[in-house]
Amino acid sequence: MQIKITDFDFSDKKLFQKALQIRTIVFVQEQKVPKNLEYDGLDGQAKHFLLFFNDKPIATSRYRITNEGYKLERFAVLKEYRGKHFGKKLLEYILNYVPDKTNVYFNSQVSAVDFYERNGFVTVGQVFYEADIKHYKMVWQEKKIL
Repeated sequence: MQIKITDFDFSDKKLFQKALQIRTIVFVQEQKVPKNLEYDGLDGQAKHFLLFFNDKPIATSRYRITNEGYKLERFAVLKEYRGKHFGKKLLEYILNYVPDKTNVYFNSQVSAVDFYERNGFVTVGQVFYEADIKHYKMVWQEKKIL
């Protein structure tokens, strides 16, 4: 079992296409997120990540620097690989990669809140909707995984 995580910029079209394929399967096909919301035009501002398992890309994410800090986005793991700790490995890698961990946050789907809470995040505020899916804002509380 070989796991490799690669970070890259939008300019690496080959890796970006692999990440986009995963995002399309997970968000557009499975969760019915409209394409115009998933492909938000912000990929050029982001640092991207791909997790490979036995040389197959199976998970992806990105982060952007915003006025609030480092916003983690587009966490997606292919369905057949969920529940096998690949998401945790990708999250750990990204948190180790982010240079300033004082302001790391993201919007989590309600269904994933437990996963992120187990990995050092806490919810902030009330539930809200993005793409007709319930979300919570979550912030990292530098305590569990690093």
